[in-house]
Amino acid sequence: MKQEARNSMVTRVRCWQYGWIAAFSLLCGSLPIHAQSRNPLAAERERMVADHIAAEGVKNERVLQSMRTVPRHLFVRSDLRKLAYSDMALDLGHKQTISPPFIVAYMTEVIDPQPTDVVLEIGTGSGYQAAVLSSLVKEVYSIEIVEPLGKRAAQTLQSLDYKNVFTKVGDGYLGWPEHAPFDKIIVTCSPENIPAPLIEQLKDGGKMIIPLGERYQQVFHLLEKKDGKLEQTRLLPTLFVPMTGKSEELRAVLPDPKKPGIVNGSFEESTVVEGQADGWHYQRRGTLRTSGAADGEKYLSFENNDSGRTAHALQASAIDGSFIGELAFSCRVQSSDIHQGATSSDLPGCVIHFFDGKRLPIGTAVIGPWLADQDWTRVNRTIPVPPTAREMIVQIGLNGALGTLGVDGLAIQGVPRAK
Repeated sequence: MKQEARNSMVTRVRCWQYGWIAAFSLLCGSLPIHAQSRNPLAAERERMVADHIAAEGVKNERVLQSMRTVPRHLFVRSDLRKLAYSDMALDLGHKQTISPPFIVAYMTEVIDPQPTDVVLEIGTGSGYQAAVLSSLVKEVYSIEIVEPLGKRAAQTLQSLDYKNVFTKVGDGYLGWPEHAPFDKIIVTCSPENIPAPLIEQLKDGGKMIIPLGERYQQVFHLLEKKDGKLEQTRLLPTLFVPMTGKSEELRAVLPDPKKPGIVNGSFEESTVVEGQADGWHYQRRGTLRTSGAADGEKYLSFENNDSGRTAHALQASAIDGSFIGELAFSCRVQSSDIHQGATSSDLPGCVIHFFDGKRLPIGTAVIGPWLADQDWTRVNRTIPVPPTAREMIVQIGLNGALGTLGVDGLAIQGVPRAK
């Protein structure tokens, strides 16, 4: 692949922080000068809502209005504020991130916030989710286990005058019994099972949204308490950073970083969301096809007619770069009518992002771009692994390009590092 094409793809994804991805752009750049001079940050929020939230299915107008109003840039680190209104997670320090705007809006909409609600949030983080809830409900109680984050979030919320948001530092899985019962509960970290105190503190008739599952394989669950019993509905696949504390250490199922790999790489399993593949999160403009697969009965097809629009799927895995020296990558691809998107970085392919033990990005490998019209073609690559890599995220798709891309039989196998 030409070096300039590789560089452009890397540029598109260099803004990664753990869990999510978005194109890096200064969103004001394409706005009229008079709009920027009036209120450039409000204009950025409008674009964030239009492009990354409403366009992806969030419809609750009260939620959308709150997302337009809350100054997200004040909840992120000062050196990352230029990225505040992109749809991406941003590093908060202490191995934690602020969730992408879409996820915040999605979780908020799912619990159907009402003006009389008292809401409990587990995992304050930056305080952004609590701020979004503030104008939608009566009171918000938010708990953060990482003390420096909890104190910083409390200061930010107080300085911005969110008077109906109350925070404390502690173990969120114990809830906040003196303010229970709660009409709604939002859990922004991913336990293996539902913490019993949260079930007890949820009001009858109340709702809880919580990501459940293994460390790198999670699914949002909506829990509704009716006559003392929980009714569960599985929603979207998702990925939250590993938790802090004993609950994370005592997981029954732990990943094996010496055996990195791909789950459901042939896209045969689809039990969570109709038309979407299990095990893959943040799926955008990807649909399972049941005719003409290269491997098995199904394949994942990405289609995009809007230049620059995201069309991809992501999956994470543990990896120990001190033990794994290379990745043997293979997949089958077919493509038609492919055109580069709005920028030179809008190209179809696969990108593997590596992160160190602090979840900071340390390297990127690019397979592609796949620009030519082609029937099913096998792609094989050997990818070097940084010695300090401890986690990786695989991104597959059009990545802002136009056209149709089919992917099937995606596999990754670790090769031990030569001694």
